[in-house]
Amino acid sequence: MSPMSGARGRLRLVACALTCAALSVPGRAAQPSAEFAISASQMRSLGVTVHKLDQPGAVPQLAAPARVVLAPDGDVMVSAPLDGVVDRLLVKPYDAVKAGQPLLKLASPVFGGLQLRLMEASAQAKLSRQALVREKQLFAEGIIPERRVQETQVANATAAAAVRQAEAELRLAGADAAAIRGAAAGGRLADTLVVRAARDGIVSTLDAKPGQRVQAADPLLRIADLRELWLEVQVPAGTRVASGTAITVVGREVAAAVQSVGTLVGESQTVNVRARVTSGAARLRPGEAVEARVPVAAAAGWTLPLQAVTHYGRQAYVFVRSPKGFVATPVTVVSSAGPSARVDGRLNAGQEVAIGAVIALKSAWLGLGGSD
Repeated sequence: MSPMSGARGRLRLVACALTCAALSVPGRAAQPSAEFAISASQMRSLGVTVHKLDQPGAVPQLAAPARVVLAPDGDVMVSAPLDGVVDRLLVKPYDAVKAGQPLLKLASPVFGGLQLRLMEASAQAKLSRQALVREKQLFAEGIIPERRVQETQVANATAAAAVRQAEAELRLAGADAAAIRGAAAGGRLADTLVVRAARDGIVSTLDAKPGQRVQAADPLLRIADLRELWLEVQVPAGTRVASGTAITVVGREVAAAVQSVGTLVGESQTVNVRARVTSGAARLRPGEAVEARVPVAAAAGWTLPLQAVTHYGRQAYVFVRSPKGFVATPVTVVSSAGPSARVDGRLNAGQEVAIGAVIALKSAWLGLGGSD
């Protein structure tokens, strides 16, 4: 063997020994120990700073734009019950009205036809009742068979049903009880139909005009019930708002309770939260734009500077101060935005978490940790 080849062999043996020694260094373990020692002087020299975890604070409140709207059943559309001509308006826009109050008069040939049908049905029912009485008397005297009585009873029931149907048609058309009784008694037929308010409120819009021809179901006016108001609040998508959450209006003594949270995200990346006003409705007007304060459910965990979180493999860690030094504590990153991150793990209020020189601590942790 030549001297040169012997030297190369010795170099290979030295390299192998160094590699084996490096692999045996504790800092190269697959899983370093959780706790490692760092003295106060070493912390100062490394520039390590810590952040103390505070007690959970008050529930955060989100300032969000909102609009005052009527309750889901607070906007009533009054439509034409029959074809006809608007004869006379009895209210003006923004008038306060009560349930049953006359709103306008509608001249309608159809209304006259309904009254005539009830009059004819009532007359036929009267004749049928008289015939039934007579047939029963003849049967009792043995003059006619019982079948005649049964046939008359059927005819009488049919006539009574026709009266009830004619009365129902007039009620659906909006006729009051007096007009129905008058038609049934064969009295003078009403020339116009009075359209009445179904509930209390104010006349928010008035579309009908005197002399206007309308068809059945055409809109005439709207009545708004201002006794109950709601808020439609636009909150950012992903914001967690629980049902029943109390909402306040900035600058007003107004409170509302969340009733529902929308599931569809709008073009502005917001969802619609609907809340019923529970107090202070008199201080609001429908359609008004206001600012609402919405308590939002805080995410689980703790908010830390983003640089406080480090990774080893696929696991995230933070370094928690201990009497010996620091403990590498596994955490889950719930969310991150800008320079902050929300983490969840086995952390407690009062603990101190490293937020400065975290890279140096990670090097110390990996270099000093031993295998389990």
